[in-house]
Amino acid sequence: MEFLGVLLPIFGIFVLGFIGQKKFHLEPKAISTVSVYLMSPFLVFRTFYTTEFNTDYLFLIFFTFILCISLVLIVYIVSFIRSYSRTETCSLILASAFMNNGNYGTPVVFLLFGAVGLDYAIVLMVGQQLVMCTIGIYYAAKGSPEGNGMQSALRAVRRMPIVYGAIAGWLFHFFHIPLSKPIMEAISLVADAAIPTVMLVLGMQLANISLRKMKVRRISLALFLKLAISPTIAFLLTLILPVDEVIKQIMIIVAAMPSAANTTMYALQFDTAPEFVSSVTFISTVLSLVTLPIVFLILL
Repeated sequence: MEFLGVLLPIFGIFVLGFIGQKKFHLEPKAISTVSVYLMSPFLVFRTFYTTEFNTDYLFLIFFTFILCISLVLIVYIVSFIRSYSRTETCSLILASAFMNNGNYGTPVVFLLFGAVGLDYAIVLMVGQQLVMCTIGIYYAAKGSPEGNGMQSALRAVRRMPIVYGAIAGWLFHFFHIPLSKPIMEAISLVADAAIPTVMLVLGMQLANISLRKMKVRRISLALFLKLAISPTIAFLLTLILPVDEVIKQIMIIVAAMPSAANTTMYALQFDTAPEFVSSVTFISTVLSLVTLPIVFLILL
């Protein structure tokens, strides 16, 4: 029941965005732009500014990058075999290589492991933020029909304020630069609005999806990569990383989380098959009601 208590509010926000789009016919990309350029940089800044690091945490961030890169390589192999276009390949990466370990994964880990697990989950969230604002943005821009491949993708990463929010947060943390309470409260107000805004955009995107146009075969592939292959790779990585058993369990559980909602925002921003990415994000979240308890049963 506690697990459902974490999940139901998430679906509630999806439904709110869905209803709003059906009734008011809003423009999801405009709201996505607000989230990407105005809200998310503050969320990333606060995450990097407030997180303390130790050796175990460095292994966690290393794990996050290696897991993502491994999934990206698998997507490239599959895309080569199936002759996918650049946009199809990049959208498949967005849908399958990034996990929702923020508003979903972190509360679940807290329920399972308590305060100790929460500390590690937050660091994994930091690593995921770093991966998303670099590798995620890179592939979203690379897959854009208006882009010209690697050059425009790298230029998009350099222009994204999320990247500079992360750098600023780390620098302020490293040099122990204090921020007054009113400033931190203002930052938190904007940061706290970022995640629900992303979820509203996902709900709005779902309202625009035509079931007849859904790419069932590619969606099934993305779901298999995200919900089955990702935790399997995580398990293999835990065999070689020198961390304790609890951290290994958390790594695998977080890797089994559904697709990150942020991927919908990036796909929409760069027009990298946003309907496909939105569909995978939503369906993987629904299916996690079945797949995550299986993972818990195996690990715990």
